[in-house]
Amino acid sequence: MALDLKAIADRLRASAGISAKADIGAVAARLGLSGQAVPVGDDCAAIADGDGFLLFAIEGFINEFVAADPWFAGWCGVMVNISDVVAMGGRPLAVVDAVWANGEDAAAPLLDGMQAAAKAYGVPIVGGHTNIKTDRSQLSVAILGRARRLLTSFDARPGDILIAAIDHRGRYREPFNNWEAATTAPPERLRADLQILPEIAEAGLADAAKDISQGGIVGTAIMLAECSGVGIEIDLAAIPLPDGVSLDRWLSTFPSFGYLIAVRQDNIADVLQRFAGRDLSAAVIGAVTEGSAIAISVDGEREVIRDYRAMPLMQLTREAAE
Repeated sequence: MALDLKAIADRLRASAGISAKADIGAVAARLGLSGQAVPVGDDCAAIADGDGFLLFAIEGFINEFVAADPWFAGWCGVMVNISDVVAMGGRPLAVVDAVWANGEDAAAPLLDGMQAAAKAYGVPIVGGHTNIKTDRSQLSVAILGRARRLLTSFDARPGDILIAAIDHRGRYREPFNNWEAATTAPPERLRADLQILPEIAEAGLADAAKDISQGGIVGTAIMLAECSGVGIEIDLAAIPLPDGVSLDRWLSTFPSFGYLIAVRQDNIADVLQRFAGRDLSAAVIGAVTEGSAIAISVDGEREVIRDYRAMPLMQLTREAAE
């Protein structure tokens, strides 16, 4: 079945998951976040520490998600923070949480989900903040990690090849576009999979990486491109799909394990093999180019989704941070 590239492009341009990322730049500008050793706008804040870096990240969750699926929201509080640390070549150390709920019964599934994820991933919850006398459930979770060598969103270079690595062994957690491949996975598998990105970073096999977030593959590519000051071309036909999943939905999916990685040509085979060895889907889906356009193509047709020079998203380029 032929793809309607223009229709796909129009939906991506209108995506709330992508446009919401503009909030990051607005808040960073208000706080005056500039002049950092590692530019603001990455998956984690990174602070030089001895022979490596301390990594800090935090995630907050929309009220609708917490209300609709509180146990999974709790699980995601731990999982997505771990993903942020791993995307930067780090290993997670511990998490803290802030939980609001209307009574102990309402708080229970949030806490149970966090506890289950912490146990599965082997990352302890070491403290936090609690308010269970409020009118609604809300959740945020923060993490501390450490990296020996960083992967950032600011170091992709023209000539790099773009790899998407995603765990296809999952299912949608309806009604949201969350692809979860972790809650029923063996804990030892989850923990071993977390080692791939740090090992790639420490071996110097990648220039840049970013975890695939609510903006999906294309939205994440826009953020990666803008931070690095490059363009990205994505070949839709090259994106592997899980069985029974349409490309249209997959492009808007937030996977539990999913990363975009920019690598040099000479390192492609090694990087792909590291994921294949763990039965994780990894494929070359595009290329990093000169310029500022992020485009999708198929069968000789091409559509620009965003040119961040003309229409900035986060406005968090390396130049802006210096």
